[in-house]
Amino acid sequence: MNTVVIGASSGLGRSIAIGLGQRGARVALLARRLDRLTDAAKEAGPESLAIACDVKDAASCHAAIDEAAAGLGGMDALIYTPGVGTLGRLVDLTAEDWRHTFDTNVIGAALVTNAAIPHLAPSAGVAVYLSSVAGSLTAPWPGLGAYAASKAALGTLVEAYRVEHPTIGFTRVIVGDCAGGEGASGTEFASGWDMEVFMDLHPLWESGNLLSGALMDVEELVRIVDAVVQCGGTATIPTVAVIPRRPG
Repeated sequence: MNTVVIGASSGLGRSIAIGLGQRGARVALLARRLDRLTDAAKEAGPESLAIACDVKDAASCHAAIDEAAAGLGGMDALIYTPGVGTLGRLVDLTAEDWRHTFDTNVIGAALVTNAAIPHLAPSAGVAVYLSSVAGSLTAPWPGLGAYAASKAALGTLVEAYRVEHPTIGFTRVIVGDCAGGEGASGTEFASGWDMEVFMDLHPLWESGNLLSGALMDVEELVRIVDAVVQCGGTATIPTVAVIPRRPG
């Protein structure tokens, strides 16, 4: 299975790329930080590729996807994992905050998908996009409204691609609380957050029963993504959710 993982330099993307590689997939790991990708590719397996890619740049996306498909000998699956979680109340967000969030979470997904479709169509491949419980299975979290809006837009984007390209299996994977793996595979979702704002908002997340109170083992997510990727060309999985069990 020739698989391209976007956002594979850290967090859930890195965990998924390494996990699939160790399960036997031939993996191309794409992200901006090539040094991190190189280390992750070594863990994913000897046939893994590390390729620099900026999802905000269409030319970079096309060049990286073409290089990945050529290096792997084709493409069976695309997995889009990047997710920017801009923290702040909606009234405090700037235009740049909104652009940064949507450029990565939505527009980047579209740019990468457009580059991948010519490679996925011949293989009747699969395209997988990580989404969130925020704004999907729960109400939007206070302070993460831009993130929730972007993930809602991503969900609609996936549905639109499914209509326009029915021979490709488009899947949205809704993910609950997960810290990722160890070391560089740990999530950087909250990196750069203003801790004063976070401490102000956290009680609202608790009182709104938005926090699960537990973290899911990242291996559970890897298993789900692997199952989606392995889905054959005569079927598709439109949406699947994997969330932690609440403590008893």
